[in-house]
Amino acid sequence: QVQVVESGGGLVQTGGSLRLSCTASGLSFETSYWAWFRQVPEKKREGVACINRSGVAKLYADSVKGRFTISRDNAKRTLYLQMSSLSPEDTGMYYCAAGDRYGLDADSFAHWGQGTQVTVSS
Repeated sequence: QVQVVESGGGLVQTGGSLRLSCTASGLSFETSYWAWFRQVPEKKREGVACINRSGVAKLYADSVKGRFTISRDNAKRTLYLQMSSLSPEDTGMYYCAAGDRYGLDADSFAHWGQGTQVTVSS
């Protein structure tokens, strides 16, 4: 049984930082592409960042470039998203997902966590 679990969300002030983590079991962590997505009510899920299997190649949405950093530790089977210079526009439910393609198309990712809420106050 595949299980994907995010953690690290919370309430932070504008300009603050948070680090999200994501662990997984029941799948091959190291051979999967991993990504972070976010969603707010009544809006489409947005791809935030993606990382390739080795962790060398990284792709970011324009809205987070220079502020967010995606990374992975295959030995620990953990994915990270370091977020800095947060603004209220970053508020949302953040999901990590595993798939077999590199990119920010949600349809490419078969395994999803339940999400962790990030709220940025103004």
